[in-house]
Parts: sequence; structure tokens; C-alpha cells
Amino acid sequence: MPTSNFFQINQIIQTIFHLKPNSLLDVGVGFGKYGFLAREYLELWDGRDDYDQWVRRIDGIEVFPDYLTPIHNIVYDHIYVGDALDLVPALDGQYDLVLLIDIIEHFTHDEGRQLLSDCLKVGSNVLIATPKDITQQETTFDNPYERHRSQWHKWHFEAFDQQCQIDNSQSYIYLIGPGAAILDKKRPIIAG
Repeated sequence: MPTSNFFQINQIIQTIFHLKPNSLLDVGVGFGKYGFLAREYLELWDGRDDYDQWVRRIDGIEVFPDYLTPIHNIVYDHIYVGDALDLVPALDGQYDLVLLIDIIEHFTHDEGRQLLSDCLKVGSNVLIATPKDITQQETTFDNPYERHRSQWHKWHFEAFDQQCQIDNSQSYIYLIGPGAAILDKKRPIIAG
């Protein structure tokens, strides 16, 4: 679905807020919730009085263009349309944070590892969330990419040197990259 588990919103937004990225890539924007919330809490909570003078770059990737609405054009600086496996390696820029929120389970394990590897090349930090218990999901909203193709576990993410797990009852949430050390010092993250 173009949405994700609401039990993880607090942890994800707190993590984004603590890291304060100047550039963010949201892979699999779907409904646009995390781009919207990142824009709100990074731009409107930074003490400025300029309501619509964005200073941070928030880009996205979406494989299914029918999910995109005029709101996406307001929230995101740029949305790349296509398969993340093709688009991420071709990106020129570097991002402070890449979001993989409820997307990695839509890839096989090999594809997911490749996507994560590519995201770590274009992003200083990667924030991943995936359900602890994957349900069977096929095409939804006429989107064939919605099918769940893999179940991920803690050990898939704990192999990374710079990582920390963010407690959540429903999802595995991991930050991989140098921001993990910053996040560990800012505990506790609200548990869900």
C-alpha cells in the first residue's frame, strides 16, 4: 500500500528530527507521509519565521506514478519516477539521510541488499523500517510493485558496523551510518 504502519511514526520522525539532515531522499514515497512530516519538523521547527522558504532538500523516488498528487509537488523538491534499483545508483548527489520505510520487503533479499548498498553510497545515513511479521500482500491499488517478496529480520541489519536499532513493537527500525552514534546519545526514542 502507499502507506505504512502508524505505530512507527514517532520513532521515525524523532530520528529525522535528531539527525536534522539538510538533504533527504525518501525511497518509495507512496502517500508522501514521511516527506510531509520531515518538511514540517525540519523546516517549521527550526526557529525561522519564513513559512514557505525551504532550506532543506527533500527528494523522493516512486515507482508507481499514479500515487503522486499535487501535494507531492509542494512537499518534495524532486521526485524521481522509476524503479529504485535503477535510479539510486544513477543519482549524482549525496544525501544526509535516505529513508527506506516499509519498502525493502517489496524486494527479494538479493535486491534489497543491493538497494541498501546503493543507498549507503548516496546517503551518509540510511533509516530502514520493515514489519516484524510480513503479511501476504499482492497487487493493491492496481500497483504490481506492492507485492511482499521477502521477510527481514534483525540479523539482516545488525551486520553493519555503524548501526543502531530503534525499539518498536511492530517494526524493525534501524539507522545505519555515522548518525547511529548520535542517535544512541539522544535516547530514549519513544517506543511503540
